[in-house]
Parts: sequence; structure tokens; C-alpha cells
Amino acid sequence: MNLAIYQVDAFTDRPFGGNPAAVCIVNEELADSLMQDIAAEMNLSETAFVSPGNGDFSLRWFTPTTEVQLCGHATLAAAHVLWKEGHASADEVLEFNTRSGKLSARLNGDLVELDFPAESGREAEPPAQLLQALAVDPVYVGKNRFDYLVEVQSASTLRDMEPDFALLETLKMRGVIVTAESDREDWDFISRFFAPAVGVDEDPVTGSAHCFLGPYWSRKLKRSSLTGYQASERGGTVSVRPEGQRVILGGQAVTVMRGKLSLPCC
Repeated sequence: MNLAIYQVDAFTDRPFGGNPAAVCIVNEELADSLMQDIAAEMNLSETAFVSPGNGDFSLRWFTPTTEVQLCGHATLAAAHVLWKEGHASADEVLEFNTRSGKLSARLNGDLVELDFPAESGREAEPPAQLLQALAVDPVYVGKNRFDYLVEVQSASTLRDMEPDFALLETLKMRGVIVTAESDREDWDFISRFFAPAVGVDEDPVTGSAHCFLGPYWSRKLKRSSLTGYQASERGGTVSVRPEGQRVILGGQAVTVMRGKLSLPCC
């Protein structure tokens, strides 16, 4: 079996920035265990598996260790591949059937815009190991169905953090979003995302985290359209526009690798 596979840097306009994702185009059903093995082999924060349907696409995401329910950067990467490789026309709105419901993607100039569910959270009492692992004095701690969100006092505090990943892994949540108001005019807020519980100590740019960050900062800054920067080593920019129960995420993508995945069987 030969499967077309691509590596795409998402939420960036240049190679080797943003968040790399693998995208595998699948024309026949693969076993879950095989998709997990492929994701482990690719060893990126997520591998997306895209299957054409009746006018739409099935989309699933795997980290090197587990399947996840929602992933922004790998969805952006998948949409980018479908347009660039001729599986869809540039004026076509892509519809994805996923474990988080129906998602869509469209091109708006040089941006890919993703229509995702808003994942607003509520203020929460932080577990002791959360604050111990981050070693910060939080301004706010919230929680949604996926992650904790921790606002810290300054952008410099956020950039200087060196979390205890082993301790974060003990939390019964997908990950931890740490955020602060930006200290640069280019962005409204900055963030970092840690998810050792799903095999990713620090994710370079996390679209799904902005489904929480967007509504949070929109309320706090009283703005309907924002720009976030994820301050990882690679870094990446995400435009965010909350619209009721949905969030529109925008970003660019660059294909850095095209290949064939050779498998002895399916």
C-alpha cells in the first residue's frame, strides 16, 4: 500500500516556522491501530488522516501516542493540501466530518479560515500540581472540556517559564494553555501550550487552544477580532474572531515535504 503523505508547517508563512503536521490522504478505511502507528512514525504533534466522502471529507487527528478530539493546525494543514494538490478548487469551502462535529475551511486571500466550535471555559480552582509545575502566580485560572487556561502577569513571565512536564502529565486534562496580554503592537495576546499527557511537551502553535483563548481575550479586551502569537521556539500567528458559539481561526501554511508512505499491508 502506498499512501500520499505531506508535511506542512501551519500558522506560518515560511518553512520551518509554525507547527508542523503530517497529512495523509486515505482512499480506503485504515485500522485505528495503523493510523496510530503512522502518527508515531511521523513523530509530529499531530498527523491528520483525510478521506474523501460525498462532497465532504472525513478527518481524524493522532498525536504520536493517542487520537485527539480537536486539532486546529492539522486541520489547516489538511485544507492546504487539499487545495494545493488539486483535491478541491480554491473557491471551494471544505467541509470536514470530525469527532468535534462539522468543521469547515475556506480561503480568504492568503489566509486559510477555519470555522471551529468555541470552547469557552469557566473559572476553576487550580490543582496544586498545576501551579507547582508552572511555578507562577496566576492572574486567572479557567478550565474547559480539554484544557486549563492560566493567565500570567506579563509576556516576559510567559516566555521565561520552564514547566515541570512530568508533573503536568499527572493532570487529568489534555493540556495547559498559559497566556498573557501582548507586549508588542503586532499581537493582542500571546500564549504557550503544554500537553505532555498526550505526548507533546510543548506544542509549537495550537489552533484548538485559540477556541478558548479567543472568547477569553475578546471579553477581556472588548474586541471582536484579535491576533494571537504562540511564543514557542518555532512561533506562529493565529487570527481569532469569536462568533457566538463558533470561532473563526485564520492562518497560513507552507508545504515542506511530499512523499509516499509504503506499507506492507493495511
